[in-house]
Amino acid sequence: MANDKKQPRPKAVTPKGFQDYFGADVTERAAMLHKIAAVYHRYGFDALETSAVETVEALGKFLPDVDRPNEGVFAWQEDADWLALRYDLTAPLARVAAQYRNDLPSPYRRYAMGPVWRNEKPGPGRFRQFYQCDADTVGAASVAADAEICAMLADCLEEVGIARGDYVIRVNNRKVLNGVLEVAGLSGDDKEAERGIVLRAIDKLDRLGVTGVRALLGEGRKDESGDFTKGAGLSEAQADVVIGFMEAKRDTGAATVARLSELVTGSPVGVAGVAELEEIAALLTAQGYGPDRIIIDPSVVRGLGYYTGPVYEAELTFEVTDEKGRPRNFGSVAGGGRYDDLVKRFTGQEVPATGVSIGVDRLLAALRATGRIDSKAVGPVIVTVMDRAKMADYQTMVAELRNAGIRSEVYLGNPKNFGNQLKYADKRASPVAIIAGSDEFDQGIVQIKDLVLGAQIAQNATLEEWKDRPSQYAVPRDQMVARVRAILDGQA
Repeated sequence: MANDKKQPRPKAVTPKGFQDYFGADVTERAAMLHKIAAVYHRYGFDALETSAVETVEALGKFLPDVDRPNEGVFAWQEDADWLALRYDLTAPLARVAAQYRNDLPSPYRRYAMGPVWRNEKPGPGRFRQFYQCDADTVGAASVAADAEICAMLADCLEEVGIARGDYVIRVNNRKVLNGVLEVAGLSGDDKEAERGIVLRAIDKLDRLGVTGVRALLGEGRKDESGDFTKGAGLSEAQADVVIGFMEAKRDTGAATVARLSELVTGSPVGVAGVAELEEIAALLTAQGYGPDRIIIDPSVVRGLGYYTGPVYEAELTFEVTDEKGRPRNFGSVAGGGRYDDLVKRFTGQEVPATGVSIGVDRLLAALRATGRIDSKAVGPVIVTVMDRAKMADYQTMVAELRNAGIRSEVYLGNPKNFGNQLKYADKRASPVAIIAGSDEFDQGIVQIKDLVLGAQIAQNATLEEWKDRPSQYAVPRDQMVARVRAILDGQA
């Protein structure tokens, strides 16, 4: 009789390109999103939650990494339909705007927050699942809507703790780029593939530099891992026109706009784009958003293919240290633009729209890197268990603490070894432990242990220095909550 093969155990590993989020990560993200949502709400935007799954037809084909399977999305077939996890929060909004167009106000102003998924090649800091935080206006053709989004983005960054001077919002217009491409001989349906490669190449300027972008404009580029990315196949003269556009930024917005006007001479769409940039700059100046916060920058194009007009990107300008100890600018944490054709895919009628998406994980990383968020998590107060028969009394204690708004829990592991309970409290970063055995219950007291102070005494101080500040002491049972509150306030 043949032996049945033993079923191998599954590997306990996070899938490649994904990550797990634990307590402090989740709570810090929630706190930051709450602040951003307050700004969005102040500007008159309403919340919207859409399904994580959309039809592939509804999502369209707009991802920058088109060489990946399923056009860069995680997709599967169900009956006759292909479904996919959403790759951003904008494509689902376009579907909602079309589906509920008779019920929604116009313009419709919404914000949304949640995870998105992209079937792209993972790498350092590049994940297949990540959080986004969006705000969009659907149904407003005026570039005043674009200017408002830029102003709101600046307010969001300052609200979460990015100081003025540590960020800049860069604004461009895809119409200007389209005009440049027209001048370079890249207009027309037969040049769509080349235009897509050019857009993605320019969008990588901050990462690859001019040399890397020029390679992608030409025959292609091989990265450090040996992977080859096919280029747009432009001639040197065509590449020079595109590079000239990328380097058109001057010392002032007016000078930059003047240079862009020169580059798009002869292109009606390019001239219209320059005029829109001038109007956005004037509107922002009128609201008090000057070049210390928002500037015109031709190097911004955004990689997604559905943008039709103004595009913008928020960049953090302070330096951080990379994994090799080298200083570098933190870079982009948000971006967006106008996409007047996205809803049209559903309705057949042009519906103007513009919006921004904040990269939640990157913005959180920036706040941590600059000490604007204290990443040290504070755990719950631990009510230890000295006598199993008194579990109801311990639960009464923890209920009193919780009713007073104090995060707390009863130790629910094996209480036999008291040392293990304190080790558990240490692992949870608990600030205080409550201790009560039979003697304490008989006397109507509890022992309160200040775990933060105790750690300081053990690490840094002599007994003489701390003799007037014991880390553990007895208090009457009815004073337990007040004493714990006083300790927590002192630690804070």
